[in-house]
Amino acid sequence: MFGSFTEKFQGLVTKLKTPKKLNEDNIAEAMRDVRLALLEADVSYTVASTLVKRLKEQAIGETLIKSVKPAQQFTKMVHDGLIELMGHDEAPLALKGVPSVIMLCGLQGSGKTTHSVKLANYIAKKEGKKKILLAGCDLARPAAMDQLEKLASAIDIPVYTDRGEKNPVKVAKKALEKAQKEGFEVLIVDTAGRLHVDDKLMDELKEMKRVLSPDEVLFVANATTGQDAVKTAQEFNAQIEITGSILSMLDGNARAGAAISIREITNKPLKFEGIGEKIEDLQLFNPKSMADRILGMGDVINLVRKAQDAITDQEEKELEQKFKKASFTYEDYLKQMRMVKRMGSLKSLLGMIPGMSGMKDFDLSETELKKVESIILSMTPNERREKDDLIHSRRKRIAKGCGLKIEEVNRMVKGFKRMKQFMKKMPGLKKSLFKGGMSDMKHQMEEMKWH
Repeated sequence: MFGSFTEKFQGLVTKLKTPKKLNEDNIAEAMRDVRLALLEADVSYTVASTLVKRLKEQAIGETLIKSVKPAQQFTKMVHDGLIELMGHDEAPLALKGVPSVIMLCGLQGSGKTTHSVKLANYIAKKEGKKKILLAGCDLARPAAMDQLEKLASAIDIPVYTDRGEKNPVKVAKKALEKAQKEGFEVLIVDTAGRLHVDDKLMDELKEMKRVLSPDEVLFVANATTGQDAVKTAQEFNAQIEITGSILSMLDGNARAGAAISIREITNKPLKFEGIGEKIEDLQLFNPKSMADRILGMGDVINLVRKAQDAITDQEEKELEQKFKKASFTYEDYLKQMRMVKRMGSLKSLLGMIPGMSGMKDFDLSETELKKVESIILSMTPNERREKDDLIHSRRKRIAKGCGLKIEEVNRMVKGFKRMKQFMKKMPGLKKSLFKGGMSDMKHQMEEMKWH
């Protein structure tokens, strides 16, 4: 996601591994490199200057000068500086009204309609709010209401539209009246956008905000547009006073600029981030998690959350017993692959583990999972439990039995051995990951991240 910045920063850290301590010369050089990397990542010049100034003030302290691990110290300084820029803590939704009203705004193409539905799905699952109404108030884009209804139908969330009405403010008012009358707990309003900020758009949003009195006014920022998204957020905040932002399209070729800059410029928190195309691909924005990702340290926080959401208590207990007995068979491998698949692509999960970027080429598509399943199910019970070695003749029989080539069987066996070796190397992680132990897993990951 932040490849260029991450690579440049890691190159800087490598250079700092040679000196035994930080001094004025290598600090000055490091600061120049950091500033350049930030600007190339499309971070606002003002924000880049602010961060570098803070780092300089911290780096000249006596404790850091005497450090025997300058690379780790400097990394920690930049890490903490990024967290400070992005807001320290998560900023969950402030839903107070009856109904609670959330109004999404932004430019055309930023993902407002999609994220209206993603937000509805998130609230239904995470916030304990069961009765949610979506309102289609984007009358400027002909397909907006159709898109909203189609996406919302997949998660059984009702949508209010009025295709005969030309005034979006009146549609918003009617949607609010419906929500109040029918006992909806949350009303999410999708508004129109433009290709650029104009007076008509802002006047419309101001009037809609006056009518709705929303608890949240969330600006949806397309992360791929970098600093342009930050400038637009600043304009929206000045005109209608947003309460926070959602970063969309962070799964694409996004540079770090918007993530690092937007909170500092608007002084309003980043609340959510869109991490994929699926409706469930929305998560709370966590400054520490984002700093980890920007610096190439994985994503411990969201990995733990995915594990907790995807794995049942019974599965946790069964895996824990397997780990305690130091046994991990092909049967366990198949079960684990199915569980991991529920958490997302294996490639993305490995990228969330500090130091595991080298295994990001090890992915598991739906097709590959079916192959793994058919190969393992074509084994004898003893082969699945590793009581019989998979010699060449056995592999040929397995390949014939499942209708695949022997090369595919060999590749599956290689993948199994890699995963088994990986689990052996990480006793603390393997146990805490499937137990959902947030503190244990965080501790294990922190150890991996800083060494």
